Amino acid sequence: MKFGYLILFLLPAFLAAAPGAEERLENFRNKTILVFAPHPDDDVFAVGGTMALLAANGNRVIIVIYTNDNKGSYDQEMSSERLARIRKAEEEAACAVVGIPAANIIWMGHDDGELEYAPAKMLCGQATRIIRQYRPDAVLSPDPGEWYERWHKTDHRMAASNTIDAIRAAEFHLYYPEHLLVDKLQPYVVPRMYFYYTSPQEANYFVNIDSVLEKKLDGSLKHVCQFEPSLSKYRPDWDPADRAKAREALRKDQDRKDGHYVESFRFSTAFNQK
Repeated sequence: MKFGYLILFLLPAFLAAAPGAEERLENFRNKTILVFAPHPDDDVFAVGGTMALLAANGNRVIIVIYTNDNKGSYDQEMSSERLARIRKAEEEAACAVVGIPAANIIWMGHDDGELEYAPAKMLCGQATRIIRQYRPDAVLSPDPGEWYERWHKTDHRMAASNTIDAIRAAEFHLYYPEHLLVDKLQPYVVPRMYFYYTSPQEANYFVNIDSVLEKKLDGSLKHVCQFEPSLSKYRPDWDPADRAKAREALRKDQDRKDGHYVESFRFSTAFNQK
């Protein structure tokens, strides 16, 4: 009898330590999460529902955006400087919808489409410093690919590779030693990684976003200049018919699993884990 009680007493602890029994991302409370994004909009488009759930649970969600997206317009009257201002305002508006304040957005400020041409050591150091400074309980980032390089957009490829390189570098004090010697930033091991924009065959983690889907769609539609007709000829607001069409397209494209709207990830607990 006593042995039976002992088993019942130890079972919860055993299950908590068992593989796959880690705390669910969407159930985090009072934790810090870093979301790395190639452009303003990739965060909300890819993981806006998860961000909304995390924010509602009282977590500190920090968005790190590699580029200012100052080239993604077909409007020949648009300038890079004006587009960067528009993208910044749209990103702040989108994040506000899902519960992330503008103060939680970090802009690296690299030019759109040129991330691969930034000095590699500097770029990795920038991301490494942020990881060591914020010491996140989880990092969300584009998937660098478990088996092969598959990103067709240069900034996506580079953001994915650079972030995972920075996660590795952040662990070891001899990478960017100035972070410790000058800024007193200790090395840090990221405990959980959730890679988005992953391929269907590699997705192994799904967050149910049924309760926040409409909020995600509202946030995504704040990026007016990235949808037609504003992509070809910029206007700062929506024609109601165009907005409704774009909303339904976003809804249709949202991942689904077992009858629910989900956001798909490849989950890892070590930087080189498959």
